[in-house]
Amino acid sequence: MLWLNATRWMGIICHVMAASIVLAAAAAPAQSRGDAARGEVKAEVCGQCHGSPERPPLAGMPYLAGQSAQFLELQLILMREGLRDVPQMRAFLQGLTDRDISDIAAHFARQVPPRHTAQPNPALHARGAELAQAMICGNCHGEDFHGQKHVPRLAGQREDYLAASLKAYRNNERTGIDTSMNDMMYRVSDRDIEALAHFLAHQ
Repeated sequence: MLWLNATRWMGIICHVMAASIVLAAAAAPAQSRGDAARGEVKAEVCGQCHGSPERPPLAGMPYLAGQSAQFLELQLILMREGLRDVPQMRAFLQGLTDRDISDIAAHFARQVPPRHTAQPNPALHARGAELAQAMICGNCHGEDFHGQKHVPRLAGQREDYLAASLKAYRNNERTGIDTSMNDMMYRVSDRDIEALAHFLAHQ
């Protein structure tokens, strides 16, 4: 376990407080469950970047299909409230209500997640599997890496997006609702991140 300095502890406290506010805001739409049919209409623009069942996302953009509704709701609320800064999403999120977010999340949660047809690189895949076990990724993301509740699905996600996200956590350029991912990725090399992303993308 890494020893955290006082500044980092303050960061954790701030993120936990922010998360409490966000989760309280997200509770109502999570319980009422969104309407996937309404969400399909509201999410039409999302496919331009995030892809659709017929075509993959743009380079560097994540698949949303098959993610849990609770995870998607939380991330959209974090971005809407400015707790997660994603410049490309600002214009889209302006004016979205909690009900809009819940509907959009329900739409993507109902979609079938992607399946990779390309064969993995044996050496990268083996190293990634070793890292995923050593870093106990399955404890939060599930043994099959399909995610759960507010924790994202990693299986089948775009490899370039996974690698970029893991590097951002390592470099403290991104945080979640806490700093657990930043601690987990501390000092992980680019080479190991690429292996881990390769392994997860080919699940």
